[in-house]
Amino acid sequence: MVKDTRNLLINNIHDRQLVYFASNWLKGRLLDIGCGTKPYYDLLKPYVTEHIGVDHEATFHSKKNIDLLGTVYEIPTEDGSFDCALCTAVFEHIEEPEQALYECFRILKKGGIAVYSIPFIWHLHEEPRDFYRYSKFGIKYLFEKTGFEILELKALSGFWVTFGQLFVYNIYRLNRGFLQYIPIIPVIGLIIQGISYLLDKIDKTEQWTWMYMVVVRKK
Repeated sequence: MVKDTRNLLINNIHDRQLVYFASNWLKGRLLDIGCGTKPYYDLLKPYVTEHIGVDHEATFHSKKNIDLLGTVYEIPTEDGSFDCALCTAVFEHIEEPEQALYECFRILKKGGIAVYSIPFIWHLHEEPRDFYRYSKFGIKYLFEKTGFEILELKALSGFWVTFGQLFVYNIYRLNRGFLQYIPIIPVIGLIIQGISYLLDKIDKTEQWTWMYMVVVRKK
């Protein structure tokens, strides 16, 4: 079977932005909220001294990289235990986002930093646990309401990357039967991603972003 490259573009954009924010803001003990397979462990290793992952018992992912079993509402650790927190593409799967932010606030030290990546325009996924999408105004409102200070809020793409990426996902519906054994769909997908990336550089209309990344501080 041909390797799945449908997320190559957005993963690259997301991870480059995460490294930039990490190099500027993250240090000390990090709690990775909804860590899954802890995919950012190596990426963040130069910036933090400890990378602790928390996820729930019913996670879709392997549990071998989970350090703490809990939920976003009840993290099994004391108040002010961590210098920083990370939560990537999890916020849309949380029924009560405000409650989850209060819990993140609790486990951070005073002045602690959290980095969240949160989708705005994206298809349904990990159903039925897919509840919300957030504009930058909704993000600002929720974080400030729960006691955080917004330090940076970045739209990760414009229209072309969002449209191109969703188009790639759509054509991957055809990647079944004998087609999954030859690289026709993946090659078309990579071409679309490349064109989308170039067009986004020319015309970045951020109101069409697929995702935001926000850096916040516990006041």
